[in-house]
Parts: sequence; structure tokens; C-alpha cells
Amino acid sequence: MNDLYRCTACPRLAGFLADVRVRHPDYHALPVAPFGDAKARLLIVGLAPGMHGANRTGRPFTGDYAGILLYETLHRFGFSNRPASAARDDGLELTDCRITNAVKCLPPENKPEPAEIKRCNPYLAAELQASPDVRAILALGLVAHKAVLMALGLKQSACAFGHAARHELPGGRVLVDSYHCSRYNTQTRRLTAEGFHDVFRQLRAELG
Repeated sequence: MNDLYRCTACPRLAGFLADVRVRHPDYHALPVAPFGDAKARLLIVGLAPGMHGANRTGRPFTGDYAGILLYETLHRFGFSNRPASAARDDGLELTDCRITNAVKCLPPENKPEPAEIKRCNPYLAAELQASPDVRAILALGLVAHKAVLMALGLKQSACAFGHAARHELPGGRVLVDSYHCSRYNTQTRRLTAEGFHDVFRQLRAELG
């Protein structure tokens, strides 16, 4: 994990984080490590840390708008002990679930470049390789969906992204897609709470 925190492989992202540390000296402002159960059967893959969420707190989806629906849903379906996540020391624990991101560093305007996604992908590939217990992967958005395929060495044409779409992966795993639980998607109702809950009902069925 220390290697992740020291990573400066993407000059644009490293420079942006250095600037953020100057403007917000109390922020984490480093690559954000995965969070959750080391032996989880469910791995959730997001896009990247948010400026005032994971980039501030150092924990995925913690302290930002996108985490509101995610952590409420995780609690509803028995994957966490609390329905909200505000800080790394808030006592929240995940059960049978781990959360990570396709890109571990905060990107400007929340938009990582294709080369940055590719450069960060070995971290996701290593996570998957070191997680034999993972049976289901939830991709939050198209970038996460593509990052999972890349990490597994699969062609991008192998699985088409679609909300609630289910894809069988090598080794008996499944990939399930969802629209990202971002402020934009929820406020425009592209993603509703019920639609997100439906995805988790599907995941619970996959995991038995």
C-alpha cells in the first residue's frame, strides 16, 4: 500500500494533487487505497476520488455526495454496519464487500484521461489477482466497467455496458453494471434509489 501512496506515474495527476495539498493542507490529497473486507465476495469499482470526498478523507466515497446513496444501500443490503460514511474514523465497517476506484488519484474536473486510466490499471489488476474470494464485481459507470475488463485482460468488446447488465467473467465471476451514483445521475434521475437497490438485489442473488 505504501507503493500506492508514493505513486507519481501520472504527471498531470501528481501535479494536481501537489497543488491541492497546498490549497487544502488538511486533505488526504494522495492516491486513495481500497476500503473494506479483505475476504469480500463483492468488489465495487468506482471512477476516481472526489475532490471533497475521498480525496479529503482518504477513503473511497467517504464524505461526498456519491457516497450517500452507496453507503445507505450497502447498509440496507447487509454489507455495512452503518448507513452513512463521513470520515475514516467514523466506525463504519464493511462486511463481504470492498470498494476501490479505477483511478486512485483525484483527476481535474473528475475526468481522468485514457492514458491515466491505463497507467493506473495494474493496481486494479493486482487487487483482482490478490482477491480469490471475489465472486461479483459491481462497476459504477462506463469507465469502471472498461477498467475491470482491462484489468482482467479482456477485450472491451467482450461486454457492453448497461445499467443492471450482467456479464459472466472467466473463473466463475460475474460483472454487474450500474450507472454511477453521482450527484448528476441521481438529481437527473438517470439513477434512482430504487434502480440502484434493484442492482443490489441482483448482487445478493448472485452471492446467495
